[in-house]
Amino acid sequence: MRRRRVAVVLAAGLVLGGGTAVAVGFGVQDGEPAPGPAAAPGTAVAASPDPVTSSRAVPAPTSAAPSAASPSAEPPPQERAALPERVRIPAVGVDSDLLYLGLNDDGTIEVPAGDDIDRAAWFDGSPRPGEDGPAVIEGHVDSPNGPSVFYRLAELEPGQEIHVDRRDGSTATFVVDRVEQYPKKQFPTRAVYANTDGAELRVITCGGAWDADWGHYVDNTVVYAHEV
Repeated sequence: MRRRRVAVVLAAGLVLGGGTAVAVGFGVQDGEPAPGPAAAPGTAVAASPDPVTSSRAVPAPTSAAPSAASPSAEPPPQERAALPERVRIPAVGVDSDLLYLGLNDDGTIEVPAGDDIDRAAWFDGSPRPGEDGPAVIEGHVDSPNGPSVFYRLAELEPGQEIHVDRRDGSTATFVVDRVEQYPKKQFPTRAVYANTDGAELRVITCGGAWDADWGHYVDNTVVYAHEV
């Protein structure tokens, strides 16, 4: 099966931009050394010019094309999934249309802000939901408006469903495998963002206590799910 590469290969950080001191922090930080002082508290994300292109090399042309039964034949490219438009998680009352967010100038992942602060977002450097690899959806746990889109995310349990509605009218449905909480300073980047053999989903928000001195929540909640 062809594998979709995720743009977040060695991502060590998602951080709240804008410098606001209210409790809307959403971020992760790897326990591994950051690439430089400018990266703290988040670190640069390794972006690919085509994050969903397969990493498999195309074989060189030969004098005779291999037969369809030949084990050396290159499999056809995987058809692109339609772009996501909405995320619904009935068990915790989530129903939000999706922003498309990428990277900030410093290489950290953008997060919802301004009038969109309480909406969920798909990180457009990750696979589209339904494509091989871990699609990433993010959102705040709270905001100046009160509880935000993923306020109850940590309540999810294995077996519950997450639905991502797509632009072509189809829906990708994922089943929760597990819900983890990690200290941001020990965030397991590779475990969260590593390539997968099938379509998976990561839903990320903040968790734990609010650290007023740091200006962030101390933990991240990560939901791991696979497509069914």
